[in-house]
Amino acid sequence: MRKLSDFTVIFLFILSALLTTSAFAADKAPWGVATNGHYDYKPQKVVYDVNLRTEKAVSGVLDRASFLSKITGADPFESSIVLVLHGAEIPFFAIKNYDKYKDLMHRVQSLVESDVLKIKMCQLAAQGQGFSPAQIHGFVQMVPMGDAEIIRLQNEEQHAYMQ
Repeated sequence: MRKLSDFTVIFLFILSALLTTSAFAADKAPWGVATNGHYDYKPQKVVYDVNLRTEKAVSGVLDRASFLSKITGADPFESSIVLVLHGAEIPFFAIKNYDKYKDLMHRVQSLVESDVLKIKMCQLAAQGQGFSPAQIHGFVQMVPMGDAEIIRLQNEEQHAYMQ
């Protein structure tokens, strides 16, 4: 009987693995796999309705808003990304909690300073949690009511609504 070369053995092993993997993938993915599309996004006007409980969740919204700014050109004259805060995240923005949320606050301030986004906070909600405007970081703009500001941005300035 003829002996197979080392190269042939390795080739057959790799071919077998590929065929097994392909058959397994076909069983688990009968519709194939997703495709990547290329899209060119124009500058957008967006208002995020923010009512979050954790620092991680706030960081996630910042990630989304920052990425949106990046893929739409980050043009402060053509686009607008506004986060309206009116929930459990308000204490993160309190001056007295600076040491606890220092990294998050530096990140937010940097995004605001670079014109990527604006932060607006519901004064009514802040007061309900025991905070006055004098107790909130200076890169935050207070508005009388978060819901009213979201509605105004949608109706008067054509911002799309995001949660």
